[in-house]
Amino acid sequence: MARREFLDDVTEAIAGREMTVLLSSHLAGLHATAGRGIVSQLTGTALYFVGGVTVLLVPALIGMFWGAPLVARELESGTHRLAWNQGVTRTRWLLTKIGLTGLTTAAASGLISLAVTWWSGPVDRAVAAGGSDNTDNFVPRIDPTIFSARGIVPLGYAVFAFVLGVTFGVLIRRTLPAMAATLATYIAVLLPMPLWIRAHLAPSTTVTVPFTHDRAANYFLDSVSHVDIGRPDIWTVAERTLDATGHPAQSLPPAYADCDSIKACVDALADAGYRQRVTYQAADSFWTLQWAETGIFLGLAVALAALCARWTRHRLD
Repeated sequence: MARREFLDDVTEAIAGREMTVLLSSHLAGLHATAGRGIVSQLTGTALYFVGGVTVLLVPALIGMFWGAPLVARELESGTHRLAWNQGVTRTRWLLTKIGLTGLTTAAASGLISLAVTWWSGPVDRAVAAGGSDNTDNFVPRIDPTIFSARGIVPLGYAVFAFVLGVTFGVLIRRTLPAMAATLATYIAVLLPMPLWIRAHLAPSTTVTVPFTHDRAANYFLDSVSHVDIGRPDIWTVAERTLDATGHPAQSLPPAYADCDSIKACVDALADAGYRQRVTYQAADSFWTLQWAETGIFLGLAVALAALCARWTRHRLD
């Protein structure tokens, strides 16, 4: 409402004047035109999420279009034998290709991630300080939604995807099937990380909080979730409603089913002695998780490179 009033006031003030007002904000807004005056609000929100998606797509594209064809194309055409007949060992031939292109891969992915992390820095700091609300869809940088598009993790993704593509090129020896297998496997390996693995790469914190009127939460018919514990910079890993005995509640109190307002629902839970147990990863764990996850994917890349070298020495002709 304040933004709309401000836009109305500015529009009225510049009506009939030969002037342009540029309004830049991270929040989505309206474009208003009055006479010769133009008020334009740039929506950084779109760039915020587009940048994150771009960082996530780059490793997959690198694996498909750089990794998979790197060796598969030569195996299809038979040009690999030319290099081997000139005295170049198979291992040297393969590792040279992986090393040179792999460095380029790491540099490209690292620069894109650095640019997006730098551009999003003011937003991430504002969210961590509690300057975001439910209308802008911004989340802490440790949240799984954007964690993979920050810091050094994209570099690990890119190197892994590239070597994965090379591996399928060596194994399948056909470019298009290798590209398809690279994309499917990359997605299959990446998805379990935020769902089941990442939360265990650093120690988590668990707190138990009471239900109060000044504590925001989502109140549903048979459950309560997203209880605010006063830490806007965290990643909530798990939460559970506890009964008066401190055990996980099998059901909510009877009075909760009859509440006709948020206040009445909170009173029903508080009067029955119910509390919420929240397990979270704090903002301080961001770089610990970043290094751990990057190490995992770089380790996978090294293992795949070793497999490629062994397969090239003993299976290719």
